Amino acid sequence: MSPVLAGVLQLLALVAALGLSYRPLGDHMARVYSSERHYLPEKWIYKAIGANPSVEMRWPAYLRGVLAFSAVSVLFLYLLQRAQGFLPGSLGFASIDPDQAFNTAASFVANTNWQSYYGEQAMGHVVQTGGLAVQNFVSAAVGIAVAVALVRGFARSRTGELGNFWADLVRGTVRVLLPISVVGALVLVACGAIQNFSGIHEVGRFTGGTQQWNGGAVASQEVIKELGTNGGGYFNANSAHPFENPDGLSNLFEIYLILVIPFALTRTFGRMVGSLRQGYAILGTMAAVWLGFTALMMWTEFAHHGPAFDLAGGAMEGKETRFGIAGSSIFAVATTLTSTGAVNSFHSSYTGFGGGITMLGMQLGEIAPGGVGSGLYGMLIMAVIAVFVAGLMVGRTPEYLGKKIGTRQITFAACYILVTPALVLGFTAVAMALPTPAGSMTNTGAHGFSEILYAYTSGANNNGSAFAGLNADTQWFNTTIGIAMLLGRFLPMVFVLALAGSLAEQQSVPETAGTLRTEKPLFAGLLVGTIVIITGLTYFPALALGPLAEGLAA
Repeated sequence: MSPVLAGVLQLLALVAALGLSYRPLGDHMARVYSSERHYLPEKWIYKAIGANPSVEMRWPAYLRGVLAFSAVSVLFLYLLQRAQGFLPGSLGFASIDPDQAFNTAASFVANTNWQSYYGEQAMGHVVQTGGLAVQNFVSAAVGIAVAVALVRGFARSRTGELGNFWADLVRGTVRVLLPISVVGALVLVACGAIQNFSGIHEVGRFTGGTQQWNGGAVASQEVIKELGTNGGGYFNANSAHPFENPDGLSNLFEIYLILVIPFALTRTFGRMVGSLRQGYAILGTMAAVWLGFTALMMWTEFAHHGPAFDLAGGAMEGKETRFGIAGSSIFAVATTLTSTGAVNSFHSSYTGFGGGITMLGMQLGEIAPGGVGSGLYGMLIMAVIAVFVAGLMVGRTPEYLGKKIGTRQITFAACYILVTPALVLGFTAVAMALPTPAGSMTNTGAHGFSEILYAYTSGANNNGSAFAGLNADTQWFNTTIGIAMLLGRFLPMVFVLALAGSLAEQQSVPETAGTLRTEKPLFAGLLVGTIVIITGLTYFPALALGPLAEGLAA
């Protein structure tokens, strides 16, 4: 079987698995976030944190809950890392330095999981399982909660109330993420991923020394790292490590985990707004972009440029032979079009255009299908902008799902789409202008610029993957990328929740002959065009200096 055919069959199997999961998971999440019933374990949690899950919140109160919980999480994770040297189960590792502890705490709470450290050489069992793995669950649940709050803004009228943040957080963790993670961890263990609490041990003798590995609860952390679109690996090699991702089957399963909730949330959206066809329109837009990027990446990486490429069957540098071009390409697109950041190959070794595709996927806003929750609310923001543009073209008042899109609503949407590019381009410009940050680049020229651009694109978009050529473990990068991750995560949430509140306060207007049919393929095409134009106008100059210049010079 040719590698290309094998790749196509993998993609078809993945699409089939996602299709089978779409309806039951989407309907289940709609029931979870619409239910008024509280399970007994959930009641214990509410009592422990002093929350009343039955009290409805307006958007400022909902936002305060998001920010307060996240601030406490950053502080807790920071202190846990700083105290590691005094904790049991630390495997003899020292406490984490202040700048790196801040970077890691910000990273995991922001659902980014950017790592400027070697996991197997820095973090003990307590920090890994009691700190990082916990944040993998709750940071994902926060993203879903904010998305659900925006959906309620479209679904409700004349209220301004968006639900209860604490109830949404707990239900998302207990009823959605935990059950899937338990089953998924068993699947990964069956595939060969490790799950233990062993210490550091010698695994063999080699010329000039020995090699040592430590064990860990890898399978349980791996499953939520992918399912929650987190991305932080137990080992430095991330999902390229055989302990995390043993073979082709586990690789395909991990890609499935990355995509299943973001795609299924479109059905949840359709259920909650009372129109499944609206959910299908958003799904079609996401799927079109994802499939287009995947096909383009596979074509780029399979393209042969000389004898070495012919012998290897494509651009195999930086890729695992057990996954090949296809498994690596599908994974790379999935992880950068969502906010996952896990890698099973090293994006710095991709072709110039291939590296550009991974960057562009993040720069789209990671909305196809995007991170858990963040992908849906990002796409809905783009839908609001597309409706507004369509209204301007035909001279009618823009409406979406029965809500008028006026000055206030479009202001919130515009602020949302401006935050991340300002962070990415601003920090990249400053880093390139100063002498010290540029010294961390392994390469010079266009590829070196791509390393810096990729780092801030990954951080501000809450992706977490790296170009694998940049030494980011410096005070400058730990601090600035940490700031970019926090601002890139929580500033957009401010505008999302403000938009949700303004929509919920409105009275729904009935459809008329002049209402734009947003469930039709025509609108999906307009939405794709809006996404491409906004991203292209924003990032094209920077991409032209990096991956495009490198690709054209190859």
